[in-house]
Amino acid sequence: MTTQTRIAAPVSGLGAVEIRVLGCLLEKQRTTPDAYPLSLNALRLACNQSTNRDPVVDYDEAAIRDGLHRLERRGLTRLASGAGSRAAKHRHLLAEALPMQPAEQAILCVLMLRGSQTPGELKQRTERMHRFAELADLQETLERMIERGLVARLARRPGQKEERYEQLLQKDEADAPASTALNAPERQRPATHEPARAAPAANELQALTERVARLEREVAELRSTRERGPEQRMGQG
Repeated sequence: MTTQTRIAAPVSGLGAVEIRVLGCLLEKQRTTPDAYPLSLNALRLACNQSTNRDPVVDYDEAAIRDGLHRLERRGLTRLASGAGSRAAKHRHLLAEALPMQPAEQAILCVLMLRGSQTPGELKQRTERMHRFAELADLQETLERMIERGLVARLARRPGQKEERYEQLLQKDEADAPASTALNAPERQRPATHEPARAAPAANELQALTERVARLEREVAELRSTRERGPEQRMGQG
């Protein structure tokens, strides 16, 4: 087993909530160490910030708690309440699961919190965590992260000169609604089962429609017979 496979395996296929939670823990450890580890409420506020976040989300505590549980099962977070602390607090274990240099941590953190970005954007947005002397230094770090399977280079957007980069810890959820991040079993169900369930439903609807139409015809015939009955008796009298 190669070094890359060993360190990357525990940190792949994460959901959107898990990525946001892990990114916030990493960010607050580097930018506000006095307030780290974070309580559940502090973590919720960090996840739902309207600045330095893309997309801006509105996760409730239940969503954050579920994300923490999934990360904890994968050995990426743990409880870390200090002596005398009333609220449970949480810290990340990313350094143990995925050893990185401070420069790599800063880039990965910003990509987790703000999506794909250009080298210029990354250089500006990582300054609070790590200062790159030159843009070339950041690009060199990006190349190392690409070799480790942590980052991917994207094609240039129309009218854009710089390439964009994205982190590879998150599974592709571009087509999934935000609420499905908490419903992994539904996501993993094979899509080929859907048509099999849809076909019987369509057949049942058609049969029901035909049955209703038949009943309506029978009722109409009965009404017609009842209306003709008195007229026939009067004619016979």
